[in-house]
Amino acid sequence: MASCTVSILFLLIVAMSAAEPPGCKIRITNRGLEMLKYETQKFVVEELSNITMPEMKGNEGRFEYTINDVKINELNLTYADLAFQPGLGLLFEVQNSSIALSFQRRILYWFFYDTGAINASAEGVNIHTVLHMTKDELGRLKISNITCDASIGKMKMKFTGTLGRVYDFLATFLTTGMRFLLNQQICPAMNHAGLVLINSLLETIPVRTEVDKYVGIDYSLLSDPVVTSRSLDMDFRGMFFELGNENNTLVNYAVNPIVREYDRMVYLGLSEYFFDSGLYSYYKAGIFQMNIANERMPKDLEMLLRTTYFGTIMMMNPALVEYPISLRLELNSAPKTTIKTSGATVAVTAIVTVMVLPPGTAPVQLSSMTMEAKFNAKVSMKGKRLAVLADLRRFKIFSNQSALESLALIPLQGPLKTMLQISIVPIINNWTKRGVSIPLADGLDFIEEVVEYHNGYLIIGANLHFSKGLREMIERKIQADAENAI
Repeated sequence: MASCTVSILFLLIVAMSAAEPPGCKIRITNRGLEMLKYETQKFVVEELSNITMPEMKGNEGRFEYTINDVKINELNLTYADLAFQPGLGLLFEVQNSSIALSFQRRILYWFFYDTGAINASAEGVNIHTVLHMTKDELGRLKISNITCDASIGKMKMKFTGTLGRVYDFLATFLTTGMRFLLNQQICPAMNHAGLVLINSLLETIPVRTEVDKYVGIDYSLLSDPVVTSRSLDMDFRGMFFELGNENNTLVNYAVNPIVREYDRMVYLGLSEYFFDSGLYSYYKAGIFQMNIANERMPKDLEMLLRTTYFGTIMMMNPALVEYPISLRLELNSAPKTTIKTSGATVAVTAIVTVMVLPPGTAPVQLSSMTMEAKFNAKVSMKGKRLAVLADLRRFKIFSNQSALESLALIPLQGPLKTMLQISIVPIINNWTKRGVSIPLADGLDFIEEVVEYHNGYLIIGANLHFSKGLREMIERKIQADAENAI
């Protein structure tokens, strides 16, 4: 029995240690939900206004009646709330509200036939809806189920027309039927709103998508969202991959981002792995190499290189003195990100090859040196695009051949560093400022962002802004799906 217990404990420890840590984490707080509540309330009103009801036919004594063309004219949500439902998802609740509606009547009493409008009001409307939030098989956030309970306290009717007062006694009978039918339509409307329409909006959140022609990013959920009374927390893989070889990815050994705050509407946590997987994927895609020659080569640097390697050129072939000199920079390993409370840095190691370019023949190598550089990386958000701005912090070159040659390279340190700052860093920043989208639904943007750096990860706290209304976002998604289906 003891050995069995030990085995079970061992398996649990192995399972826990094998769990993949997230590269990206998002927390939506009560403040964020408060902002979403208005849009949700407006959306629910629109959905309930579109309720259609079947035609009612029947008889009561000598009365034969038909009720049709039911229209909901107004919804007055006296109390509506959107809150987290711990362990499940979201709770949308309506209490003590009212619905004003109208419909047409056709009534036959003996030989008298009468038509007209009926104005009615449903009062004491209560709706209790729980949206169960899970991840689907693709790792996408979705509403997997809806629990709905609706009730109507009472219903009143007002007849108009020639015999309106005569038919008032039918009101009790008709209101009972209408209340039942209306009550039966509320939950199906709420189910359609969540399972169909809201889920179509959640499909706009990127899961596995291309960033550019070189790499893509995987934002699949690693587990179901964790819902408490204060927040909804989601763990995303947050992993870049090379489009040319999607299976060659970096293993995540980084720390798990820890979000402790609840003051802002939303928090985004990114570990070192998020950035390292991107750098690794670009490195494997072969973009971290550059040739600097001809018009891209600063004249003073070319002169200094020619002077430094004049003796080497003369020993190899004096005729090479006339030809242009070039530099080839190529990383020999993927850059490495380090995030500390003081900020984020990226360490880069590259091989710098000095070559002469005689026309019509292969380049002639003069020397090869190792460059070590460290960049400050400033992370920022705009809308829902994450961008990084690099700034050269430290630079060193040394020879791959001998310590003596390393001493000879000292005069090149300053000019090469300047060339890196002027020619290469702007190219890097022009690339990284395009940014990458974070996993937010279309129409939602970050505003008023604050970046905090921790050991091994960073946290971006922000508020949310609807650039489009909820209805507009859903209709755009439906329209896009329809166009893609053609």
